[in-house]
Amino acid sequence: MARPLRHNGRTLRHTSQRDAIRDAFTAAGRPLGPREALELARKRVPALGVATVYRAINQWVEAGWLVPVLLPGEPARYEQAGKHHHHHFRCRRCGGVFEVEGCPAGLRKMVPRGFKLESHDLVLAGLCAQCA
Repeated sequence: MARPLRHNGRTLRHTSQRDAIRDAFTAAGRPLGPREALELARKRVPALGVATVYRAINQWVEAGWLVPVLLPGEPARYEQAGKHHHHHFRCRRCGGVFEVEGCPAGLRKMVPRGFKLESHDLVLAGLCAQCA
């Protein structure tokens, strides 16, 4: 069983609904939107409601277990916190977002003289393997 999460000084209780949602994020291995998490979690708990998914996501973000993945012009998706630096690929057909390993070299050379680079995000777009 997964380690207990804490939120606002209290341990979040385990329920079959929360466990199914949490397992959806763990098994997917990629950022999920609330509706994607709902669809995956409903395979275990068919009566699961979208409000429960949103509540769980909000609590897990506050507890530090999930972090938002923000893509331009898109609603937030979420992935497990604590992963190493990575980027994302968005499929233009199915809308899925996938993790991309590695980081392009030479980004610092693109920064204007006198500026200080503190972070960066890179989003690739195209067709995922299933849609290609």
